[in-house]
Amino acid sequence: MKTKSSEELSQFYYTPDLSSFVRDVRIPDITEEYDPVKSYPSVVDRFYTRYYFVRPEKKDEDHMVLVHSNRICLIGLSPKHVALQKGIASVTYDIGNYDRSKNQVSGKAKKGGMQLQPGTALALVKCIDGSEYKVVSSITGRLIEVNSRIVENPKMMESEGEGYVAIVLPRLDKVETIKASLMTEEQYNEFINQELDQ
Repeated sequence: MKTKSSEELSQFYYTPDLSSFVRDVRIPDITEEYDPVKSYPSVVDRFYTRYYFVRPEKKDEDHMVLVHSNRICLIGLSPKHVALQKGIASVTYDIGNYDRSKNQVSGKAKKGGMQLQPGTALALVKCIDGSEYKVVSSITGRLIEVNSRIVENPKMMESEGEGYVAIVLPRLDKVETIKASLMTEEQYNEFINQELDQ
């Protein structure tokens, strides 16, 4: 087998074409604009809006709802949730008489998913100290799927975005009502600051 010379292989090497012009305006190469030092917004920051579900009777058990522009919602724990402070040992979707991980949806309309209300239990989180906390659906909608990866790796719940518990699809005509029933990020931060001041 004959080895090709570097000259023959040069056609396969990437060489920036600095002579790209459109209507006499130089278009910079993409590698010129990328700055590896600059911090870019996370996927959550780019595509989701953060909302928070707070129950006054359940102090320090707040939930976070990440709402995508296509109305899909990711339900998870707020970074201030006491379970994340204690450390999560295990997660189970087998609550009561129905294992949420067995939920099946089909078709474009996602038919067959469990109907959820704001207090419906989705998962049970057990902490390192033995305490348990229910993760509830913070909104009304249809359960599309659960995040089975957090069962295998509970530490993943600490990661915003990847640590979601469930994907819920609210009805299109209820999205604005649901958003109004939750706290925005700004309102939640004010709420947390007031709690700290007391």
